[in-house]
Amino acid sequence: MQQDRNGTRFRIREKQLSTKQTQDENAYAAQLRREFADHPSAGLTPGKLAAIMRTAEQGNLIDQCWLAEDIEEKDGHIAAELFKRKMATSTVPFTIEPPNNPSEAEKADAASINDMLRDIEDWEDLLFNMADGINKGFSNIEFEWQRQLGWRVPVGFEHRPASWFQLDQFDQNVIRLRSNTGLGEPLRQFNWIEHRHPAKSGYLARIGLVRQLAWPFLFKNYSVRDLAEFLEIYGIPIRVGKYPSGATEPEKTSLLNAVLSVGHNGAGIIPKGMELDFYEAAKGGGEPFMTMVSWCERIQSKVILGQTLSAEVGQGGSQALGNIHDGIRLDIRDHDLRQIAGTLNRDLILPMFMLNGKSFNGDLRRKPRLVFDTTEPEDLRDLAYPLRAFVGMGMKIPTNWLHQQTKIPQAKDGESVLEIIDTAPMPSAQLKGMAVLRGNATAQFADQLALEQALDKLSTGEFDEQMLGVLKPVFAAADKGPEALKAELDKLWPKMDDSVLTQRLAQVLFVGELWGQLNANN
Repeated sequence: MQQDRNGTRFRIREKQLSTKQTQDENAYAAQLRREFADHPSAGLTPGKLAAIMRTAEQGNLIDQCWLAEDIEEKDGHIAAELFKRKMATSTVPFTIEPPNNPSEAEKADAASINDMLRDIEDWEDLLFNMADGINKGFSNIEFEWQRQLGWRVPVGFEHRPASWFQLDQFDQNVIRLRSNTGLGEPLRQFNWIEHRHPAKSGYLARIGLVRQLAWPFLFKNYSVRDLAEFLEIYGIPIRVGKYPSGATEPEKTSLLNAVLSVGHNGAGIIPKGMELDFYEAAKGGGEPFMTMVSWCERIQSKVILGQTLSAEVGQGGSQALGNIHDGIRLDIRDHDLRQIAGTLNRDLILPMFMLNGKSFNGDLRRKPRLVFDTTEPEDLRDLAYPLRAFVGMGMKIPTNWLHQQTKIPQAKDGESVLEIIDTAPMPSAQLKGMAVLRGNATAQFADQLALEQALDKLSTGEFDEQMLGVLKPVFAAADKGPEALKAELDKLWPKMDDSVLTQRLAQVLFVGELWGQLNANN
């Protein structure tokens, strides 16, 4: 006997674990596999769209799910934006964390589950298919179990079309597999990842983005259709054929065919004595239609990504605004991953723990959990400067925290590490007061006063004397007059010794850079 995710006790049947619900001999899914989409977007009107949404609220999700498929297939802008959002969820690293204050057995179980998940070759596809619920509101993945080296391992993850499901007649928040009874079948425990991805609060039929994207999709289609009609009617010159009085019906027909053929074929013939004139197309353009299309696409981008600048470059765009808007997109990604992680912890990690965990004792509070690492590596330069000041003030900052922030792994025992060692003093000893990391790896930061003194020395008379030494031949030639200087420059240049000056300038720049770093946040 085991407990399911809700705490209800039930008996595990090995045959059910190793067989998908939709592959049973008596499953209604055999008929569902032969079902073809009705494509409700064809001839879509505001009245038809409203009827589709009302039908979905009453438990019949088929038309709304088919409409969601049509919208994603027909509207390239929506497809691109949804693809960005889906892909953002499939590339984030994860870990399996044991419960708080874990025992050794709980740590071992978490590590075993982590290893099993990393052996799933289609893990990224699983996350991508779960993200299909962003548009439709839900996404159901069916899988089965196999025994491998004494472990029960989930395999064969298959995304099932949303049109295969319906709502319970007595509970709008319960989803069922469609059946020939019309009541639907409950989804079998331990064989489904039943993911719900609400874009807003509400019942299951109303939480998907499809209900927000359908209206701009409809209006955009109207504008595109009107633009196509405008171009067809006014985009080419109007042809008018003139026939003389007394023309026979065959002659009129011949002229009409010529007028029609010239429009598309670019050539035609008419009887002698008849005329064919071309008139300029009507004044105007397609700007009003494109304005409507652009407005619809901006709404779609805001609905899907929460902003527009990471989707398109507008006239008012800038890098700063783009970074802010991209941050909004990352917030949405993190929100998506939190919902996906909740579903996986309930429908995949918990069953793996119940079927394989040596520490499982019926207490579901002690289950391991999947955690996506959504933290971004800190900019090392921005992090280093304030840390130097904080450490200088005596703040005790654990190195473990710094490793987490920078994503730099901690060195293991015996592993080679980078070190900063003392170097020979520079020729002019300007950096005498500077310190480096010693053998005990304690950071001894450069003395600010020493840097000031070194910088002062670099700008004293000693520097002027070195500069004069380099330019002395030039001054000697200048004493003979401008013409002599001009004639001597080509000869003097290869002979000028600027090595000391070059070294001094490099030192000035180096010390100046350090000075700027020390005072960057002051």
